[in-house]
Amino acid sequence: MNLVTLSLVSLLICASGYTRASIHVYDRDPFREVGNAYLVSGGSEGLAASRTPNPLPRHTDPVNVNDGRSYIRFQNITFRRSEASAAKYSKTQRRTGLVQVIIFEAADRDNIGGSPYGGQRSICCTPDLAKVEGCKQGEVIRIPSARDSSWPVTVNVYFRGKSLTAQLKTTEAPISKTGMYNLFFISCDSSLKGMTMSGQTSWKGPDGYLPGRMAPLKKFYVIMAIAYALLCVAWFSQYVRFWDDVLQLQHCISVVVGVGLFEMILWYFDYAYFNNTGTRPVALTTWVVTVGAARRTVSRLLMLCVSMGYGVVRPTLGGLTTKVMLIGVTYFLSTELLNITEYVGAISDIAGRARVILVLPNALLDAFLIMWIFTSLSKTLTQLQVMLLSIYSCVGPFSLLLDML
Repeated sequence: MNLVTLSLVSLLICASGYTRASIHVYDRDPFREVGNAYLVSGGSEGLAASRTPNPLPRHTDPVNVNDGRSYIRFQNITFRRSEASAAKYSKTQRRTGLVQVIIFEAADRDNIGGSPYGGQRSICCTPDLAKVEGCKQGEVIRIPSARDSSWPVTVNVYFRGKSLTAQLKTTEAPISKTGMYNLFFISCDSSLKGMTMSGQTSWKGPDGYLPGRMAPLKKFYVIMAIAYALLCVAWFSQYVRFWDDVLQLQHCISVVVGVGLFEMILWYFDYAYFNNTGTRPVALTTWVVTVGAARRTVSRLLMLCVSMGYGVVRPTLGGLTTKVMLIGVTYFLSTELLNITEYVGAISDIAGRARVILVLPNALLDAFLIMWIFTSLSKTLTQLQVMLLSIYSCVGPFSLLLDML
């Protein structure tokens, strides 16, 4: 178990930096060069439309997660440029650098950027594009959406004089249409190369902070918990009733059923906390994925043991016990690593490659277990047929003699 403990601790340390989800935190994130622009990706999430047309409250008002409002809120966003970049200007100049905040729906992604002659698409407006597109040179090319001319949303933030920092006041972008939204911080000014940004954004739906693809899961786990509770009542009532005749395997099945109910309850509390706070609880999420990995491992091992005839045609597994335990520990570690990467990590696709790498061994182990189960089941059925034939061959003559009498 030391290997399991060390793996969990190391994964927690690695994942602790990615626990923010609907509250995206930026800590001196550098702007990277993409084409003719410098940008930072602020996040991408599905958001449902606001259910209430009420005016927005003051930013100092406490947040009510169930107020029916859907928005992206910017808080303490600060851009910092290099001293060399600031030294090019005088203190009296008003605007000495521009950073643009761009919010757009996935369907409007082609409304950002342009191409003058059908070649490579440019994010920033160039002299050629200014003639073709009518955009303003030095700014992001923005084509108004057909559904709403105010989208994509653009907010300009300017550096002043020789200041090293520029701040975006706390503000909100209301969401009036359900969709997948993207946020980018973009600068077209080459003198701002090497700029960084800090702060945070909060992405809230009408019912809370759960991202759009995860919002239905909160109700789903309520239904699953109720279903498991009914299963527990039906199973354990019979389990107690026939206690004297219960097999050892049925004790294990009872544990799996009870752990399944416990897992569904933990998942509900995990999503409820996430929905109310916008952050995922590391300890609770790690605990629930560990419980889930243990349940799936024991379930598969139970199927394997039954298929091998344990408790049916053989009292023990004999020399296969070590092999079964080895495949069980391996499967548990594989599932645990995959689930921690999937759920404890960031909700954004930062860990996408890690998930792809970890899915492969988990899928191979599942395939191996399925093949082993069906192979063992075939052998057990053959043994049972032989046993039945041998019993019939012994009992057959006596039955004929009784019929004659």
